[in-house]
Amino acid sequence: MRVVHVKNEAQREACLARLCAEVYGHQAGIAPLATFAGVLGVLIKQEAARVLALVDDAAQPVALALLALDEAGEGMNVMQLVSLTEDGTTDPAGRLVSELALRAPLRVDAANEAQRQRFEAAGIKRWFDGKSGVHIGLSPKHPASGLDDLPRTLTVDENAVAQSFKRDRDAFEDYKRRFIRGLESFPTSL
Repeated sequence: MRVVHVKNEAQREACLARLCAEVYGHQAGIAPLATFAGVLGVLIKQEAARVLALVDDAAQPVALALLALDEAGEGMNVMQLVSLTEDGTTDPAGRLVSELALRAPLRVDAANEAQRQRFEAAGIKRWFDGKSGVHIGLSPKHPASGLDDLPRTLTVDENAVAQSFKRDRDAFEDYKRRFIRGLESFPTSL
């Protein structure tokens, strides 16, 4: 297994579409499309986000992650994460986080104890209590020593994107077409 930074534009769009569809679910309304559009239209365009995949020995993607830079450009936050295969014995998404934690200044946000345990198993050992019960985990390579020196992560305002779709029907149709095309053309190998 190895980590691949998906740089090819068509493959990146396909991986991002699949990631959004898997994370939100296929019946989630506008949320997956709004995230897809916001990430492509803002974060990817500004080189503030990356799509990464864990691939098996046949180069087939088994896990996907969307990472966003923080405001200082020093760390990366796992915005979305999904395993594409489930065999009951392995956790491909956890393995992807584990590989990234060894190499990058990584931040993860765990909304509950189960998520925290999953990230701990992947090598995230430093934890801080954030707002609203969120646990913030940092990899050994992350430079922050506490919450006070942890820069804000760049994000996408899905509600603002959804509102912009109401005003700009052409943009909505364009992103919808790209999202569907991405799902249909998800690469079997990277």
